[in-house]
Amino acid sequence: MAYVISEACISCGACAAECPVEAISEGADRYEINPDVCIECGACADACPVSAPSAE
Repeated sequence: MAYVISEACISCGACAAECPVEAISEGADRYEINPDVCIECGACADACPVSAPSAE
């Protein structure tokens, strides 16, 4: 299952910078992960200072 970003997101962009497949983009109120592109590597979760990304 793809990772998702919770409402805890502070829109810092740390996750997007670390995503090796560029599956993360800035949404209206927080960053979003495209589940069709996500390879479930967990790089976003490791980079996030507030632990917003998690496995779905």
